[in-house]
Formats: sequence, C-alpha cells, structure tokens
Amino acid sequence: MSKKNAIVEAIQQLIEAILKSLGHDSTKKRTWHQHVVPYNSDWAVRREGNKRITSKHRKQSTAIRKAKILAKRHKADVIIHRESGGIRDRISYKD
Repeated sequence: MSKKNAIVEAIQQLIEAILKSLGHDSTKKRTWHQHVVPYNSDWAVRREGNKRITSKHRKQSTAIRKAKILAKRHKADVIIHRESGGIRDRISYKD
C-alpha cells in the first residue's frame, strides 16, 4: 500500500469514528418493526420506515395477528397504534 493510500484510509477511519461518536452511524440497518396503524376506515400493517403498507385488514385484531407473525419471523417488535395515531402497546419478539 502506498503512503498516499494509507493516509486516505486513515482519514476515512477517523471521519467514521467521529461520526459514530456523534451518533451518525453510516452502517444503519433498517429494522423489521411492524406498526399496526389506522388506514382509512380499516387497519394496516406497515414496516417501520416504509411508506407503503404491508397488508390491510378490517379489524385491528387481524392486523395485530399478521404483524406478530412478521415480527416473530424477524425477531422485531410490534407497535400497536390507537385510532388517533398514538402508541397503545409494544410487543417485543427479540431474543
């Protein structure tokens, strides 16, 4: 490795360390948390961070059941929202 490449790599590592210490992790992974949210006059399951819904259901209980299946598969959380949008409950399936 040339001296120039070594310096560039050292600077990159320094910048990454500074950003990480400030809470800006460049390797941020998407979560698999499932939100049960009101959707028009029905209920929907939406993965955290997604704009599109995963599934739509007439009853909140059905949406919760679907969200639990997905959360268990990916060892994530189910966040259940009230009709007003506030969080009602959170169920964790992490190890």
